[in-house]
Order: sequence, then structure tokens, then C-alpha cells
Amino acid sequence: MKVTFLGTGTSQGVPVIGCGCGVCRSTDAKDKRLRASVMVELDEQVLIIDTGPDFRQQMLRAGASNISAILYTHEHRDHIAGLDDVRPINFLKKKSMQVYAEERVLEALKQMLPYAFEDNKYPGVPDIKLNTIQNLTFEVGGLPILPIRVYHYKLPVLGFRMGDFTYITDANYIPEEEKKKIVGTKYLVVNALRRKKHISHFSLSEALEIVREFGPRKAYFTHMSHQMGLQETVNEELPENVMLAYDGLEIHV
Repeated sequence: MKVTFLGTGTSQGVPVIGCGCGVCRSTDAKDKRLRASVMVELDEQVLIIDTGPDFRQQMLRAGASNISAILYTHEHRDHIAGLDDVRPINFLKKKSMQVYAEERVLEALKQMLPYAFEDNKYPGVPDIKLNTIQNLTFEVGGLPILPIRVYHYKLPVLGFRMGDFTYITDANYIPEEEKKKIVGTKYLVVNALRRKKHISHFSLSEALEIVREFGPRKAYFTHMSHQMGLQETVNEELPENVMLAYDGLEIHV
């Protein structure tokens, strides 16, 4: 399994519009962060987790077009706003884009793109097939996917585990019962917004505590704001098996 980090930034991305901080002015490409998303490739299956506002740019940069399905963690716009850009993929593959999410999230997609779900569709609108999932294992193209219930303040969000790889974004609480699903993960991705505590995201110290609890072979932090600090500086402070992910990073699971 190959995992590509398409974006590792928080809702505003990095650099932030109008900000002159050292991170936003950095010339290091690893400090340039599009909105959080990953691409998972296994055999013929190519899955995307979340399509934020930068989805088109991310697909062009990754040279990706043969997308099998999209999984959604939750309905915030920095995770769903790019769905309209599946249209070229529809054209190339001559089939609907399979989308998997909880019912609440699917309803948000319908509200965001009402023209894609009308009975009499305008020619050329996105061709999307909605698939409802719950907090139960489901399959995409024969690949088992285990959802993990986490909380983004009070909002229920889904993380996903695929074999030895677990991806959790936009969370600041994981119920004890759900933690059992993470045990044994070798490659763990978890959000770490900044150093200072936040109401709805893990801070750096809290994310490190999650890593210590599960002891993965390798851990990667994502969904980071400019307040986290410079990539190179922060990585020097982290344990050997932990690093800030960056846009374009590829890992093999």
C-alpha cells in the first residue's frame, strides 16, 4: 500500500492570506501546506480521503486521475469543497465517482452540490454515486476499511484504518472503545494543529501522547496550522519515529 499526503494543512492552509509570520514567509516547500487529504493506492484501487478546496491542484500535482472512490471524514468545507472537480475523472473513466460517508455528511454534499443530484441534471455536472457507511467495516473494491469514531469538539468524525495504516484528522477526543481499533497500527497519522491547546484539535503534546499510547512503527502529524512552527525546527524536537508530514510525502505500508 502506498499513501501520498496530498495536503497537510489546516482549514486556512499555509501560508495564510495576509500573514507575515516566519512560517508563512518560509521558502521551504515543506512549509507550504494545502488542505488535509491523502491518497491511498493498493493494486488497482486508488482512494482519496477528503476533497478540500485544493482538490484540483492536488490531483494535478500528484498526476492522479484514476480515482476509484472518495471517503469522507466529516462535512466541514475544508474537507468537502472540492468534490465538483471529479468531473474530469467522470469523463475519463466513463463512470460515476463512488463516494462513501455517513448519512449526515452525504446530506451536506447534496446541499453543497444540489445540481449534481437533481432528477433532470444539467449536462456535464458531477456524476456521483453516494454510499452510506456507518461505524462498521465496509469494503471498497475488496479492500476492508475500518471506520474509527472520533470527535472534533462535539462533532462526530470518522477516522479510517486500512490494514496497518490508520488516518485520523480533525479530532481532539477518541473514545476508549474506539481506541481498540487502533491497537497494532504500524503507521499512524493523526492531526496536530499547533503547540497551544485547541478546543477541537489535538495539540502537538496531545498528539504525541496518542503516539506514545499506541506505539506505532512510524507516526505522522497532519492538519497543521502556521502556529505549529517551521517543519525543520519542529521535526528536530520530535521522537525518532515521529515527524510532521508534508505535502507530497509518500510512504509505503
